[in-house]
Amino acid sequence: MTEDELDPVPVGELILRVTAMPKDANACGDISGGWLVTQMDAAAAIAAGRLAKGRTTTMAIGEMSFVRPVKIGSVVCCYAKIVHIGRSSIRINVEVWSRMPEDEVRQKVTEAEFVYVAIDADRRIRALPKD
Repeated sequence: MTEDELDPVPVGELILRVTAMPKDANACGDISGGWLVTQMDAAAAIAAGRLAKGRTTTMAIGEMSFVRPVKIGSVVCCYAKIVHIGRSSIRINVEVWSRMPEDEVRQKVTEAEFVYVAIDADRRIRALPKD
């Protein structure tokens, strides 16, 4: 067993950090999965836009499983890692980790791959910059 398996750490760059609020909860009092997907999409959009040097749009979201609930008041962090760059598309893996503000221990909540494409002002697919 490796050290990372004993003490896992997020993979990628911290792109987004937000506090889960009561308005983000479902009827059972846990943070809604839809809210988490929205945060993940926002993090992926930031990473894609930076690489594309302009406008991008979500083309696909891969499979995801939620491995633990997120409590109201948790600090939710989204980490993004570019996994592939195509002619106009970018695949980005986004991991979500959370912790309560008073805790130092963070826990992985979910992850998924997002596919973005670069688009122009007319919303047509464009090539990514060469540099």
